[in-house]
This record gives sequence, C-alpha cells and structure tokens, in this order.
Amino acid sequence: MSDSERPDLVAFQELEHLILALADEMATWRRRAQEAEARLKTPPATGSRSASAALEKENRDLRERLEAARGRTKQLMDKLRFLRQQQESEAHR
Repeated sequence: MSDSERPDLVAFQELEHLILALADEMATWRRRAQEAEARLKTPPATGSRSASAALEKENRDLRERLEAARGRTKQLMDKLRFLRQQQESEAHR
C-alpha cells in the first residue's frame, strides 16, 4: 500500500488544503478590515468643509422631520385618548 492510497493521509492532505485556504481568506478579511479602520481614522482631505456643512444640513433636516413626527404622534395619541374615553363612557351607559 503506497502513501497516496492511505485514507488517513488523503484526509490529512484535504484538511491541510482547507486550512490553508481558510488562512488565506482570513488574511484577506483582516487586511480589508484594517484598511476600513484606517479610512475611518483619517477624514478625507478634499471637500471636508462642504461635507461637514452637508452633514449639518442633513442633521437639521432630520431634526425638523423628527419634531414634525413627534407633533403628529402627539395628535394621534390625543385622538386615541379621546376615543378611548368615549368608548368607556358608552360602555358605562
């Protein structure tokens, strides 16, 4: 029986191949993660003022939308409270 025919050696070689492929894939993901972290740590040099102004405007717009949604939610809660009170008063009749 030759070494290439032994099932344990074939399985070992397959396992070794899978481990090497996994190690390569993990190295790729690690490199990509490190590159992404580096991009997050260093802000873009060009257009940073305009990007900052755009973000501030977007924040203002979102705050306004949030405040409008709060107002609508309060109105709906008031209507719901009124309808519940009406339902309860009709149930007691």
